[in-house]
Amino acid sequence: MRPILLLKVGRTFDEVAREHGDYDRWFRDGLGVAAEALEVVHVCDGAPLPTAFDHAGIVVTGSWAMVTDREPWSEASAAYLREAVELGRPVLGVCYGHQLLAHAFGGLVGYNPRGRHAGTAEVTLTAAAATDPLLAGFESPLVVQVSHSQSVIDLPAGATLLGTCALDPHHAFRIGQAAWGVQCHPEFTAATSRAYIQQRSATIAAEGLDPDALLAGVRESDAGTRLLRRFVALLA
Repeated sequence: MRPILLLKVGRTFDEVAREHGDYDRWFRDGLGVAAEALEVVHVCDGAPLPTAFDHAGIVVTGSWAMVTDREPWSEASAAYLREAVELGRPVLGVCYGHQLLAHAFGGLVGYNPRGRHAGTAEVTLTAAAATDPLLAGFESPLVVQVSHSQSVIDLPAGATLLGTCALDPHHAFRIGQAAWGVQCHPEFTAATSRAYIQQRSATIAAEGLDPDALLAGVRESDAGTRLLRRFVALLA
């Protein structure tokens, strides 16, 4: 199989990276591919986007940035994703990537009016998910890890809603036949999820949430890994 392109649009906390590694390692492990099977492009650092669309598929990571900031590298990445999807290339957008994919096709992204979402979440799959190539056969609710304050407020026209939860009505969607956005972090483990809550505990508390309660609510789940490996299987 041709390499998978990982558009790295951000990085984790330095403290988390020292113990757990960074996004590229998490995705490599979650996808279950060798290092040489994953081409990482650090677009948030100014690395150029590929000039061709010859990868097996494209995965877009999470980020510290906000889609609403319209950073030049982000807008360029959105245009790249739009062309990739129009050419029929498989795409999986994660968290920021999920929002960026929606933005690329005219959806509305903004700060979630329901507030920050962190820790472990349960996502109810829609009827459309039962026949979706990526999510068919998955249990509902799907137990996943989350960490974000912006979300997809309005889906792009023609997008298929695949998953919803109390704080994110548009948690998962598909555009066309082979482009998916998931607001969760399928690359996170429970330990990663806890580390994120601990790193942001002051901000979480300032927003009126209880970081200790969120920590206590974190649960182990292999759903994220299974989702990433289903995406790889689709590429093959």
